[in-house]
Amino acid sequence: QLQLVESGGGLVQPGGSLRLSCAASGFTLDSYNVDWFRQAPGKGREGVSCISSNGDRTNYADSVNGRFTIYRDNAKNTVYLQMNSLKPEDTALYYCAAQKYAYCSGFRAPYDFWGQGTQVTVSS
Repeated sequence: QLQLVESGGGLVQPGGSLRLSCAASGFTLDSYNVDWFRQAPGKGREGVSCISSNGDRTNYADSVNGRFTIYRDNAKNTVYLQMNSLKPEDTALYYCAAQKYAYCSGFRAPYDFWGQGTQVTVSS
């Protein structure tokens, strides 16, 4: 089945780190822009970060800029989101989405594939 699968979420204390993974199953990810989104209870979906298909362009939301890093390993068919200095307000369900023929330009639909999400909880 063609899908994206996120992993790496969990419970961490403020100031801690997590690395999220977005792996493609059934297709090759190297021709797709990949975006990370997050959604907290009672809030709308927020674009967090994006990366172009070859990794030469990245973008971050102001709320995470300087703390999160997006990168990809196309040989492993995976995009990663390294999250450092985590804050309670980072708590959310994190999703990845793939978009062909895009170039990391504004978290704009339509997307070709969505993942099911992985939960990140930051709490002391």
